[in-house]
Amino acid sequence: MNRQLFRNGLIYQDHRFQPLCVLAEDGIIRRVGEWISDGKAAQVDLKGLRLAPGFLDIHTHGAAGVDVNSADPEGYEKISRFMARQGTTCWLGSVLTDTREQTLACIRAFREWEQAEHGGAVMMGIHLEGPFLSPEYKGAMPERLLQKHNIRLVEEYQQAAEGAIRYITVSPELEGIPEDIPRMKALGIQVAIGHSGADYDTAREAIARGAMASTHTGNGMKLLHQHYPAIWGAVLEDDRVYCEIICDGRHLHPGTVRLILKTKGLDRVVAVTDSIMAAGLPDGAYKLGVNDVVVKDGDAMLADGGSRAGSTLTTGQALKNLIRFTGRPVEDLLPLLTENPARLLGVDDRYGFIREDLAANFVVLDEENQVVQTYVGGKRAGV
Repeated sequence: MNRQLFRNGLIYQDHRFQPLCVLAEDGIIRRVGEWISDGKAAQVDLKGLRLAPGFLDIHTHGAAGVDVNSADPEGYEKISRFMARQGTTCWLGSVLTDTREQTLACIRAFREWEQAEHGGAVMMGIHLEGPFLSPEYKGAMPERLLQKHNIRLVEEYQQAAEGAIRYITVSPELEGIPEDIPRMKALGIQVAIGHSGADYDTAREAIARGAMASTHTGNGMKLLHQHYPAIWGAVLEDDRVYCEIICDGRHLHPGTVRLILKTKGLDRVVAVTDSIMAAGLPDGAYKLGVNDVVVKDGDAMLADGGSRAGSTLTTGQALKNLIRFTGRPVEDLLPLLTENPARLLGVDDRYGFIREDLAANFVVLDEENQVVQTYVGGKRAGV
């Protein structure tokens, strides 16, 4: 039996910090209350700091010198430990459009990682960013590897992953994709639309068929025009849709971040990093899937002079950027990194909140909203 008692701090519940205690046992939150005493539990003195749910990053291609598309199990563990140091306790490995063989290799590596012991964030599964994406809005996607709809391939991937494909990005204007959305969801995969030039009506049809999110909103998609709202207008308008945003100050202007939050509300925006292997490392030459990438001043660009290629952002920095961009208190913004992604993926019965019977995954924040410590399953992680 493994118990931890988190005390002498402020605990995030009901969108505010309160003077509470949290008792965890065997990785699960057992009690949350004003006063808890347990002589058998390891005492974690928060020393007046704030305890929040651990962050979830549902769109990331790597960090710490490891690219998701080429990672082995040890590589996934390296990413997991790095992410834990940034406050992330759960993440999806985003597989950039690649060959069938390499995508299956990523899935096999994840399955092997699951069998090992871990000291970092929990890799919840796989996010497929493609291959069913528009060539016109491909961004960093290798055009030669893009495909039209192919539900059999998705079924093959999900079978190989034993149900661990959690999330997929598709372009709804591709023939057959709107019809495939319910079939993808029946496989247990949440569907996002992006890398797309879809018109308003096509995007609306995809949403009506079950698409629930917009991949890196405002990037890799046709933009809003007063006469042609396009995909961006459709996802901003619909209250069902969650909008991913990359808050690195490069992908979106701070004013655009504020506009998206004002339009969607605080409960329908998900902060993601879209980070690549260069996150946590200096400027230089890196890889993103099959692409060569150059990072200069922290900005990742395709080496051939094409589009931006992900980011070097971390979740901890994203939170501080959101506070700076919006002027809102941290209490308002934490759901973008915790409960919103958990609800989108349907894992809010395990992650995203500090509640009894959920995973004891926490981030400790100081008065400057800097990540001080991270706990996964009640244990210190990333050290």
